[in-house]
Amino acid sequence: QVQLLESGGGLVQAGGSLTLSCAASTFAMDDYFIGWFHQAPGKEREGVSGLSSFDGETYYADSVKGRFFASADNAKYTFYLQMNDLKPEDTGVYYCAVGPPPRDAFDPDEYRYWGQGTQVTVSS
Repeated sequence: QVQLLESGGGLVQAGGSLTLSCAASTFAMDDYFIGWFHQAPGKEREGVSGLSSFDGETYYADSVKGRFFASADNAKYTFYLQMNDLKPEDTGVYYCAVGPPPRDAFDPDEYRYWGQGTQVTVSS
C-alpha cells in the first residue's frame, strides 16, 4: 500500500508563499502522475495541478496558473507544490495524490493513492 504524507501547510498572509511537500513510500509504477488537489471549506475537492513522472509535463488549473508550480524528485519519491502570491480563496486543505497517467489530470477519481492533507490558511 502506497502511503503519502503531506507537509508544509500553515498560516500565511495574502501575497505570501508556501511550499507543500508530499513524501511517498516506494511504489511499483514507472509511469505515474502526481496530482495536487484543493478542498475549500464546504466545497468539493478540485484539482489544481498535475505532473507527469514520465516527461515532467505539468498541468495547472486556471485559478493557480502562474502562481503555483509543481515539481518532483522522483529518485526520492518526494513531490512539491510551490505556491506563490497566495490569495484568501486558496485557503483549504491540500492533498497530494498519485496514480497511473489519467485521462483528466484534475479528476480525483483518476488517482489511486491519497495523502491525509495539509491545511493552508491565507489571511487577507
